[in-house]
Amino acid sequence: MTAIEPRPAGGRADAERGTRGKRPVGTVIRDYVSLTKPRIIELLLVTTFPVMFLADRGVPSLWLILATLVGGSLSAGSANALNCYLDRDIDRLMHRTEGRPLATGAISPRAGLTFGLVLGVVSVLWLGLLVNWLSAALSLAAIVLYVGFYTLLLKRRTSQNIVWGGVAGCMPALIGWSAVTNSLSWSAVVLFLIVFFWTPPHYWPLSMRFRDDYASAGVPMLPVVAEDVAVARQVVIYSWVTVLTTLVLVPVADMGVIYTAVALIAGAVFLREAHVLLTKARAGASYAVLKPMRLFHYSISYLTLVFVAVAVDPLLHISLH
Repeated sequence: MTAIEPRPAGGRADAERGTRGKRPVGTVIRDYVSLTKPRIIELLLVTTFPVMFLADRGVPSLWLILATLVGGSLSAGSANALNCYLDRDIDRLMHRTEGRPLATGAISPRAGLTFGLVLGVVSVLWLGLLVNWLSAALSLAAIVLYVGFYTLLLKRRTSQNIVWGGVAGCMPALIGWSAVTNSLSWSAVVLFLIVFFWTPPHYWPLSMRFRDDYASAGVPMLPVVAEDVAVARQVVIYSWVTVLTTLVLVPVADMGVIYTAVALIAGAVFLREAHVLLTKARAGASYAVLKPMRLFHYSISYLTLVFVAVAVDPLLHISLH
């Protein structure tokens, strides 16, 4: 999962290094917050908060919700900050990431690394002491998977990086479930798989948009090494598997009419957008006609709708039987 980051208004790394010690406190704070990639954290919380309602089959305590969301935010922030630290070399080469504080030199590598590690330790202790240790362990696993498995092992080596590296982005669904039940179940596994299969058709359209960026940085995202038709075909396949997996949740978690209707309607639109992308790619459409970002933006709305329905359905349950 990712978010588009704005290009910095000002200049290069040397200029930033020259003013690092003179910057206002507010600017420094904003830079550190930006390392956590808040827009990505928002999307991760969308797959944490609703799951807690389904696991509880009602409304969990406000304290448990807040403690879980704060811990999850710290965990995601740690993973994202460490990702920025490790990717600072290629971030300088890509237009959409050249403004990140570690790429410009606004924050030193040592400070960025320390910040990411501290956030990680605090997140594990927070969840362990205030929620439960299973959630803390899952949080630690998410950090290790994103930093070690995706960033270090896969990202620069294989075009399937986002498929398997996306496992880290699925962990919030498990954390939300375990926070309430202190256990895992088949329902939690299905929710995990929904996010897992959704990640490629969400991220590959974005990669198509920034193909030149990834190519210049030597990152073999699928759109860099494959033709648009091949990418779009993979997007369609994963979109179908995603929608079918949302329907698997119906019998597994005894979902009702509300969730089922949302999964079917939102899923139909998701599939339509994926097939439109493939049709245009087969016709040899230019990027301006292909419009992959349309699917990228809708994919976010789609996941949000499905998980909101996950939360609402047990509260207003209307059985399918």
